Amino acid sequence: MYYPFVRKALFQLDPERAHELTLQQLRRISGTPLETLIRQKLPSHPVKCMGLTFKNALGLAAGLDKNGECIDAFGAMGFGFIEIGTVTPRPQSGNDKPRMFRIVKAEGIINRMGFNNHGVDSLVENVKRAHFNGILGINIGKNKDTPVEKGKEDYLICMEKVYPWAGYIAINISSPNTPGLRTLQYGEALDDLLAAIKIKQKDLARIHQKYVPVAVKIAPDLSEEELVQIADSLVRHNIDGVIATNTTLDRSLVSGLPYCEEGGGLSGRPVQQRSTEVIRRLANELQGRLPVIGVGGIDSLVAAREKMAAGATLVQIYSGFIYKGPSLIKDIVTGL
Repeated sequence: MYYPFVRKALFQLDPERAHELTLQQLRRISGTPLETLIRQKLPSHPVKCMGLTFKNALGLAAGLDKNGECIDAFGAMGFGFIEIGTVTPRPQSGNDKPRMFRIVKAEGIINRMGFNNHGVDSLVENVKRAHFNGILGINIGKNKDTPVEKGKEDYLICMEKVYPWAGYIAINISSPNTPGLRTLQYGEALDDLLAAIKIKQKDLARIHQKYVPVAVKIAPDLSEEELVQIADSLVRHNIDGVIATNTTLDRSLVSGLPYCEEGGGLSGRPVQQRSTEVIRRLANELQGRLPVIGVGGIDSLVAAREKMAAGATLVQIYSGFIYKGPSLIKDIVTGL
């Protein structure tokens, strides 16, 4: 009820400053009586996916809480699962500012953040302090200055450090804001990465006496042939899930709008249809051999249902949450 007023104030600020201020305030009220301002008591609708039981099918997508600083606050809002990150082995400041832009008329966001984060060790310490009783996904990537051909080493470092604390691990090979990263989605590079990840996962499962699923996050800007090849690789390497999709480089639906020519990945309402198409094609190709987590432009209950009708088992929100606020969580969870 109060979020439209909060949004109006936040949208007067630079998008990244608004983001930082929001996280700062969430950290401040978390665990205090003021947490009642954001807490929502929602019905339990358990969903099984990747061998895990999720409280409900709606999650927070990676990118909003990169360092895992507000896990409990987002948990209080009613998310069934929360995905933090993307985190890299070493801290990095990301790309030059400004690097985030609102396409308000299209309810979209363009960002070229570049995996800015405090590093995997800092994230793990934040996770240790959290009390969230839902499934926590940890999204991992490579440092910008790590050559692409050595990128898998960064993923393996992060896997080893987050494994004891993660409900599942998400492998981000689809951000458009780290040079060369998306090349890891194709052919021999993808097979090499997935093979190394599965070996590491098997070793870590033995060491920690628990199996932590691994999901791969892919881009929406893939041809049908590329989607078929990715699906084949995921199945052959026994990957546990696929997250579809990341942000898009396509600007056709925001052409002529302020900031539409800014570099980076576009998220929100403009990517909704393409993301759903990718989910439908993937689900058709995978035939239930691994689940799809749907993300991209979900801004309503109907949009969430469309993702599920296309083949998603779980869904995630980010930009829709920025534009609609916590009430979107309630609408989707109660409606699903």
